[in-house]
Amino acid sequence: MVQQRIALFGTSADPPTRGHQALLEQLLHRYDRVATWASDNPMKQHGATLSVRAMLLKALVEQLNSSNLDLAQDLSSPFTMETLHRAHQRWPQHNLVFVVGSDLAAQIPHWKQADQWLSQCHMAIAPRQGWPLTAMALADLSRCGASVEVLDVEIPASASSEQRHAPQPEQVPSAVWPLLLEHNLYGLDPTL
Repeated sequence: MVQQRIALFGTSADPPTRGHQALLEQLLHRYDRVATWASDNPMKQHGATLSVRAMLLKALVEQLNSSNLDLAQDLSSPFTMETLHRAHQRWPQHNLVFVVGSDLAAQIPHWKQADQWLSQCHMAIAPRQGWPLTAMALADLSRCGASVEVLDVEIPASASSEQRHAPQPEQVPSAVWPLLLEHNLYGLDPTL
C-alpha cells in the first residue's frame, strides 16, 4: 500500500464560507486526500446545531465534487486528541496532517492535552487574511512539541462569525446559501 498524506480539517462550519471552500480546494492540490468534518469547539458559541453544520459542510463537499475529499463526520469531537485517535484508527498506515487556520494558532497550546497530541502529528497552518500568524504562536507550538508547516495558500478574508451576524450570499458557497434560507439560519428570512 502506498502511504498517502491526508489533510485533516475540522471546522465549526458555522456556516461554511468561501474561505472554507478556498482552503479545501487548495488542500486538494497539496495532499493525496482531504478529510473534513464539522465539530463543536468548546471555546466557541455556535449559531447552529452540530447536525445542521454537518449538513451545510456536506453541501460544500458535494459542490467541490472530488473523489479525494471526504466528509468524515465520524472524526468529529470537541477534543483534538480524540479526533486524532479516530483518524489514526481509520488510516493507520498514512501520514496525517492536522490543518488549522492562523486564527487558532495561539489557542492550540491551551487546548485539552495539547502537549500530548501535538507531538504525535504533523500540523499545517493556513494563514488567513486578518489573522496574522505570529512568531510567538509558532514558538509556543514548537515548545509543545508540534511539527509545524505554514501553508503557502491564499484564503479570502471571510469569517463565519461575520456571516452569522450579517449573511452575504457572495461570502457563502453557492451550495450552502439555499440551505441557510431553507432552514431560516442566522436570521435569514426567505420570505423577505
